[in-house]
Amino acid sequence: MEVNGNTFLITGAASGLGAATAERLVSAGGKVVLCDLSDAVRSHAEALGDSAVACSGDITSQEDMQAAVEAAVELSEGRGLAGVVHCAGVVSVAKLVNRDGTPADLDAYAKTIQINLVGTFNVMRLAAAAMAKNPPSDEGERGVIVNTASVAAFDGQVGQCAYSASKAGVAGMSLPAARELSRHGVRVMAIAPGVFETPMMAEIPDEAAAALAAAVPFPKRLGKPDEFARLAEQIITNTMLNGEVIRLDGGIRMQ
Repeated sequence: MEVNGNTFLITGAASGLGAATAERLVSAGGKVVLCDLSDAVRSHAEALGDSAVACSGDITSQEDMQAAVEAAVELSEGRGLAGVVHCAGVVSVAKLVNRDGTPADLDAYAKTIQINLVGTFNVMRLAAAAMAKNPPSDEGERGVIVNTASVAAFDGQVGQCAYSASKAGVAGMSLPAARELSRHGVRVMAIAPGVFETPMMAEIPDEAAAALAAAVPFPKRLGKPDEFARLAEQIITNTMLNGEVIRLDGGIRMQ
């Protein structure tokens, strides 16, 4: 799959991993539809020029995501939606039983699963349906889906039951989705980032962020969004990458 001349849908594109991915794909000659609930997505799209279009969208909404997919198809000028890099999601922290003996809030757990897991499935199904209509490349490829899991899917910390479960679900969908969509020439991959410099990380205390950075074997720092974007670009362009989850974490293993 070539980036140059093709059109991609990026969710969670107002900042962080999604914004960096949109910038990289545009710099490589691609067109992008930036989708996010934040109004900041519009100014970001404007900064990227004519190759970028912004749309407001809730990833759990069929109507919103169908509109985002259709916007990408329109932007492609007949070539169709070539790929999705799905970065939208939330981080949640809650213990099963609090110090006072109160059990975790069930609605909060369900919300995390709804956004991170059901939202991912929603984006995948609508994007795949559009990609299946594309003319195949010489190798029969019609599209590629890159989801965002997390190292927490494999070694989640205390208080991450909801978040870890949601991201483990994203990781678990990669292979069966890749197998199913192979008949349509659509690849499915996932990236499992470690600790990265994103707005989500800005929400934790500086001391905690420093401790996480120190826990990375090498390099001893937080990941940079463009490092995620570079891997997403490599997945798009390397047809043999399919049905797998790639950890992008500097070797960190959460405790």
